Amino acid sequence: MTKGLQSIAFKESPYLVSSASVAGKKEGEGPLGKMFDMVEKEDLFGENTWEEAESTMQKEACLLAMGKAHMEAKDVRYLFGGDLLRQGVATSMGVSELNIPLFGLFGACSTSGEALALASMSVAAGYGECMLAVTSSHFGSAEKEFRFPLGYANQRPLSAQWTVTGSGAFLVGTKRSHVRITGVTVGKIVDYGLKDSQNMGACMAPAACDTIIRNLEDFGRKAEDYNRIITGDLGYVGQSILFDLMRGKGYDIKKNHMDCGMTIFDQMTQDTHAGGSGCGCAATTLSAYILPKVERGEWKRVLFVPTGALMSTVSYNEGASVPGIAHGIVLEHC
Repeated sequence: MTKGLQSIAFKESPYLVSSASVAGKKEGEGPLGKMFDMVEKEDLFGENTWEEAESTMQKEACLLAMGKAHMEAKDVRYLFGGDLLRQGVATSMGVSELNIPLFGLFGACSTSGEALALASMSVAAGYGECMLAVTSSHFGSAEKEFRFPLGYANQRPLSAQWTVTGSGAFLVGTKRSHVRITGVTVGKIVDYGLKDSQNMGACMAPAACDTIIRNLEDFGRKAEDYNRIITGDLGYVGQSILFDLMRGKGYDIKKNHMDCGMTIFDQMTQDTHAGGSGCGCAATTLSAYILPKVERGEWKRVLFVPTGALMSTVSYNEGASVPGIAHGIVLEHC
């Protein structure tokens, strides 16, 4: 059933059946390193290009998630997937061997939320008993597409974030587990006119603020009704801006806020500046760190809000602003 202006509360909430995380070398050296299902020692993953490596990560994440649930590709009705690259090539090349009907998505770094929302809506509507949501990002491919090739050795400003090399895959279905997706809040595009692609936290924070407030109002909840309100990759700069924006509208989430971009790396020892970013940032952190806490009942209810900066190489080079979007996924222990 619809809730408020932008949300849905499921009468029969689908389960988050299983998940898997695949990460690169730098991510494996961070605070969550031992929690990932697979950590590769070299970021090419045995391939010849960064793009091929990203596709391999997606395929491995999907296979691991299905394996955990003792399912095969033929058991999955639809696959919702996306990445940061042009035309979603990492996804289309990565999951092609699975032969699952595909919806290709682009929500920038919010793609994991978009995919989970659509997968859970499809299951709740009865369009299939099992859906697969997957996304990925790769430091090498993202730098080449959006900034500078690694060989250029450009200096990164302190507001910049480190694109996570990783992929997260999630099975959503009717099979019982200890985590249910009880509701979603679909985000709107929010544009404050910022044009600095090296400060994506500032570009995405207004969208995160908008979606969080809309979720609280649509469901009639207070911030403390969630054990954690978790943004995808605002980083240290974006988190500070989010707190200011929320306080300006009468909300204080400082006590129970968490950001995946601030969690996946150690800022002091790994030289990641403002934190992690990329589609893989929120997805791998959700799979490796957040879901186990919900499964064990340490967190009874969390609001997962992946955030995305909706830019392209064309829009940036033409001087356009960088709008943001964020989608809210309500996860509850059961």
